Amino acid sequence: MTAKRSSRYASGWNNPRVAGSIALMSPLLIIIVLILVLRFVVDLVADLLNMNRISEDLPDEFTEWYDPEQYTKSQRYLRETTRFGILTDTLQISVTLVFILAGGFNGLDRLVRIADQGPIATGLFFMGALLAAGQLLGLPFSIYSTFVIEEQYGFNRTTRRTFILDLLKGVALSLVLGAPILALILWFFGTAGSAAWLLCWGAVTAIQIVLLFVAPYIIMPLFNKFSPLEEGDLRTTVETYAQEQAFTMRGVYTMDGSRRSAKSNAFFTGFGKSRRIVLFDTLIKAHPVPELLAIIAHEMGHYKKRHILKAIGRGIATMGLTFFLLSRCIENQHLFDAFSMQHFSIYASLVFFGFLYTPISMVLGFIEALISRRHEYEADAFAVETVGTSSALIDGLKRLTVENLGNLTPHPFKVWLNYSHPPILERIRAIRKQEGRGE
Repeated sequence: MTAKRSSRYASGWNNPRVAGSIALMSPLLIIIVLILVLRFVVDLVADLLNMNRISEDLPDEFTEWYDPEQYTKSQRYLRETTRFGILTDTLQISVTLVFILAGGFNGLDRLVRIADQGPIATGLFFMGALLAAGQLLGLPFSIYSTFVIEEQYGFNRTTRRTFILDLLKGVALSLVLGAPILALILWFFGTAGSAAWLLCWGAVTAIQIVLLFVAPYIIMPLFNKFSPLEEGDLRTTVETYAQEQAFTMRGVYTMDGSRRSAKSNAFFTGFGKSRRIVLFDTLIKAHPVPELLAIIAHEMGHYKKRHILKAIGRGIATMGLTFFLLSRCIENQHLFDAFSMQHFSIYASLVFFGFLYTPISMVLGFIEALISRRHEYEADAFAVETVGTSSALIDGLKRLTVENLGNLTPHPFKVWLNYSHPPILERIRAIRKQEGRGE
């Protein structure tokens, strides 16, 4: 599968200045740079439009939930987190472009080849170095976000010890799970010829399905403590509701979300009889039982409407498309010329393909967000229908929004670009319309 090396891969390419000049003249590199810049600009425009919507005028729907001072605080939180996000993205795109134009990929490739450990081990070192560099680059921003911004607004509960342990556990998981999967992909593309993309698709799909079943028991407990919900009104109410809906599950659990943040949430994990309802301890503390039941009913609605299975199906299909397109870019002469690479390799092809895949990823992301927002409406409708009232769900959503200092009036472009959930006011309007109380 390896293409024949070009005669241009001669001693002159060892000169970084020559390599950089050739790279800058490459039309394909110009396209890749434009793709990266376009993605950054699109996100920047969405963020700026969103900040321009910041206003001290509290929507009527929340006048009884937000006092003026707290609402002003939520607007400051939105402004500060958005600005910080723009700063983070600006640094990341700047470092990426400098690294590309300076011939950084070729320099790193030459470095990892010194050990001469074969294509798979060399590829793991190459990818590992890039991921480690990305982690180190983002680490100061993660620290500032957690211990300064989130602390300032009363959300942070993460200790330095927990932060460090989370970081180390993430690295360990990357080594235990990510490295073998990457090695398998490199091996298939290095040995299986035209069938490689199909084998990768099948193998990675199988691994992901297995992880869906084992993650609640092996991976998630590495980061949080899950305890069966104590006997009481809430547990009885939830179990009764689940029986009424013929919803088989393993049980109701609480998660120590307060260990890291004051923010709250609820979710389901697992499939079939292994399904669990998981409630953040912060959620239980802040909400009365009727609201908690409505929130759980919403989550259950995703299962009943087969939203989870559909999302998995779309993910598998997308993965197949990705591997197929990747197979067309493996060790492509023009792609390696664009990055001034002296040697062909499958592992570098994966990275370079990622840049070309960005526009496709953006489009698929828009579509996925649109589908997700539609499914949220359907899950809300299921909750109202099965619980028998809309007031508990509306109050629960309002309380969640206030607790998390959520943005009540996001810009439509920001919603279209990034939101997996509809804006809260639109969700409430749809819920009321369902019961015939809308406009």
